[in-house]
Order: sequence, then structure tokens, then C-alpha cells
Amino acid sequence: MPTTALAPEVPPTLVLDPTDQAPGVARAFLAARFREWGIADDYVGRLVVCELVTNAYRYGEGPIVVRVFRDERDGLVVVEVWDGGEGRPVVRPEDHTATRGRGLLFMTQIVQEWGVRPLNEGGKVTWAKLR
Repeated sequence: MPTTALAPEVPPTLVLDPTDQAPGVARAFLAARFREWGIADDYVGRLVVCELVTNAYRYGEGPIVVRVFRDERDGLVVVEVWDGGEGRPVVRPEDHTATRGRGLLFMTQIVQEWGVRPLNEGGKVTWAKLR
């Protein structure tokens, strides 16, 4: 008897132009996903997606791709942001006098884990798993 395997669900994908409007659109996209899942508190998710999309807009290249999904192993929410830039995000040391450059440091302190992986076609995916 043949077995039937279902393909894994592909998470909805948001493709953004690299403009100053991208972070706001990404926050709304994440909020909609949380509502679909019945998660009322999306505050940390909105902060994370905003930071990652802002970095992709400022330092990346080309369109920005956002995916928000639940890890099938532990159910935690994962935020992925893709861009075509070759540079990698850098967590800067804490500097209370800086006017910029603290967002990634803050983000690393409020998520379960995060990382960056290169894409075969160029660019990278920066991701964060929420607690």
C-alpha cells in the first residue's frame, strides 16, 4: 500500500521594497500572524521584526523578505528576514552615549536565540526565535 506524505506548510511570505516604510509593514504582517494563532501579546515580535527589517533596509541590498512561522519542534515563533547584502549583523558593545547601533544588542537579550545564515544565491537570512 503506497504511503502519502504531505508537503510541509510554506509560511506566508512578505516581500518589501527597501524603504523606510518596510518596518511598519513588517510589524503589521507579524501582528496579523499572531492574531491568526490567537497570540494576544505581539510586543516582542513587533520589536524583533522591526529591528531585523530596519537593519536589512539600512545595511542590506535588494528586496527584503519576511517570514513569521512556528517552529514545528517546539512551537516557538521564528522571525526570518532575508536580504541580498553580504554583510553580517554585528552586535556592538553597550554604549550609553550612542544614538544608534543598540537595537541588535537589545534584541539578543529578549529572544530565545538568533543567528544568520548565508543563502546559496547570495545574501543572508537573519532570524530570531521568540521566547
